[in-house]
Amino acid sequence: MLALKAENISKQYRLGQVGTGTLSHDLNRFWAQIRGKEDPYLKIGEANDRATKGESEYVWSLRDINFEIEQGDAVGIIGRNGAGKSTLLKLLSKVTKPTTGKIYTNGRIASLLEVGTGFHPEMTGRENIYLNGAILGMTRKEITRKFDEIVDFSGVERYIDTPVKRYSSGMYVRLAFAVAAHLESEILIVDEVLAVGDAEFQKKCLGKMGDVSKGEGRTVLFVSHNMSSISKLCNTGILLKKGELIDQGPVSNIINLYSQDLITSEQVSPNYDKKIFLKEFLSYQISDTNSNIVSGEDAALEFVIEAESKQENVKIGIGINDSYNNRLITPFSQHQDRSFQLIPGENRIICTINNFPLKAGDYIVEIFLGNNQETFDYYDKGLKMRVIDSYRNESPDYSQGYFIVNQNWKKYE
Repeated sequence: MLALKAENISKQYRLGQVGTGTLSHDLNRFWAQIRGKEDPYLKIGEANDRATKGESEYVWSLRDINFEIEQGDAVGIIGRNGAGKSTLLKLLSKVTKPTTGKIYTNGRIASLLEVGTGFHPEMTGRENIYLNGAILGMTRKEITRKFDEIVDFSGVERYIDTPVKRYSSGMYVRLAFAVAAHLESEILIVDEVLAVGDAEFQKKCLGKMGDVSKGEGRTVLFVSHNMSSISKLCNTGILLKKGELIDQGPVSNIINLYSQDLITSEQVSPNYDKKIFLKEFLSYQISDTNSNIVSGEDAALEFVIEAESKQENVKIGIGINDSYNNRLITPFSQHQDRSFQLIPGENRIICTINNFPLKAGDYIVEIFLGNNQETFDYYDKGLKMRVIDSYRNESPDYSQGYFIVNQNWKKYE
């Protein structure tokens, strides 16, 4: 059974304006409408690319979005800043109307789009719980049955009869999430509010959302930049880019597609003003000099370094990051008390890593060349390294971590 369906939904904004714009624009829209013509301002506008200035004062925050979500699905909506994620959730929550298209929903929606959504600041926590329940169409008896559970989960029992305007942002989000997750809606929409809570509460929230989707069969839509949380919680993903839907499917596939987009394909372009610079970087599996490293097998990271003149005691460091630039491992020649003498021209150096520990996937490499006095070269421009599995071809699943370990299994008789 479908919980949500979006048909050709788009959302257009006019920059610098609240509402649709000037009186003349509104009259033009009205005149087109009574003549049965298309809104003239739907023919103009640009994609929501924040990095460019653009020519039009109209911007499409979302454009021609189509998808279906089954009841009980946990859906992660991912994309870069400005991709249209929050706008999509506002449309689905009926906070704002789409410029074009239709949204079909099956059931009540509880949404948590920002801290304290739906709370009245002058009312107490207790009063706001009943207010939110009433908005969802619940009876007072139904809300009372859930009340103690909500307060216990939120951890703000001492302040439950205090006006919420006196709450800290952390208390606000605790109570707001507890209300949204526990009141009996069929669809729960959450937009990154967990970033406000502490680590313990974030873990608690993720556990509750997992229970809601898997145990209670409710539909969850979750926006986050934390791919680990998305991977753990969601079974389906939607990828947005500049207001367009790029793909929808199994969450591991969508995360992998997003990761590919984040990793730039920029190649090494040496800075010839430096006395020493990285000219080329190669990585391969030692056994057959394959261009890809195989997870768990011996790997070689090879450098071609060009020196202008003879240099002593040069150290080399390699930072290997995931696609979100989180550092995973840092092989460094100094760890083995090694440094190198470089001669004028090209110098080839290899770092061998036994049983390469990272799972299959694409990684970002940063490279440092220097000594104790100065840095000769530091390359951090999105140099890419690919690791593959020898035993499967499916997309990497980072919900179980990034590393594999040497292991030996046996059964004692």
